[in-house]
Amino acid sequence: MQPLVPGITQGIDVEPVTRWLEANVPGAAAPFTFDVIAGGRSNLTFRVTGADGTRYVLRRPPLGHVLATAHDMAREHRIISAVGSTGVPVPPCLGLCTDDAVNGAPFYVMGFVDGAVLDSPARAELLSPTLRPAASEHLVDVLADLHAVDVDAVGLGGLAKREGYVERQVKRWSSQWDNSKTRELPAIDEVANLLRRHMPAQQGVSIAHGDYRFGNVLTDLQTGRVNAVLDWELCTLGDPLADLGYLGVYWYRPEVGTARDNDPTGAGGFLSYDDVVARYAARTGRDVSAIDYYVAFGAFRLAVISEGVYARYMNGAMGAQGDVNVDSFKVGAEVLSAQALAALQRL
Repeated sequence: MQPLVPGITQGIDVEPVTRWLEANVPGAAAPFTFDVIAGGRSNLTFRVTGADGTRYVLRRPPLGHVLATAHDMAREHRIISAVGSTGVPVPPCLGLCTDDAVNGAPFYVMGFVDGAVLDSPARAELLSPTLRPAASEHLVDVLADLHAVDVDAVGLGGLAKREGYVERQVKRWSSQWDNSKTRELPAIDEVANLLRRHMPAQQGVSIAHGDYRFGNVLTDLQTGRVNAVLDWELCTLGDPLADLGYLGVYWYRPEVGTARDNDPTGAGGFLSYDDVVARYAARTGRDVSAIDYYVAFGAFRLAVISEGVYARYMNGAMGAQGDVNVDSFKVGAEVLSAQALAALQRL
């Protein structure tokens, strides 16, 4: 990647950000180069390299008109800092800037963590097949450790409501579907009704990551261990089994015909999803007999999100389509709603 040149339109106003880094990040030495790691509809992530070769990561909201509450840098920084005080692996937080005058939006800086993002079957080829079972196990163990964190002890007890997580979420995403749908999709309505009718009791409260999967962690290619959990923007307090079920939306399950092109487990060699669930149950002692409910809930949520993206493209709110396969979002809503219905029928 080429270093950015000064300019706020690219997400980094180099001169004031440089001054801030020198003043607020111990040891940070200018000049810095800024390389985009991830961009698009989510928060923007940059690799920052100092004059001495030290690397950092800077996160800021996406460019354009966005809801501050949807891209709350201070909230993300607070969560990662709190989780970093536990045994759950996260990048070290080094500083938070809430002064929009510096870069046009708040941002925070973390230490750079090595590792690979395994977000496709092709990327799975980076990891030796002999390490894939261990990688699966450690991914589950980290999730279990996250769900074991005492939210009050780490200062996150007031992050969100503790009870009724799935109930609130089903209501929210049902409303979102009604507001964004571009056509009738009976499977979505049926899934929403079944989710409301068969809602299990919440088993305690935990930090719920909201998007936990191989594609959002850094995996050590030499050991198969998770070096850091990333992308905490959807994190809240809630039902711990929602994260485990969401993992099942992505995990390759040949017996039910699921395979996603943004998940590595279809490459083979990873644990089966049944083994993932069993390991989680052994680590946490939680009843996982209704896990397919949570798989359905995760697929339902993703289906509504996919339809929302499709609707925004169709309404011109996402700008030029460029190389984006817009129809993939429409099809995604259909596939995910069918996946959700199938999961509920397995209960």
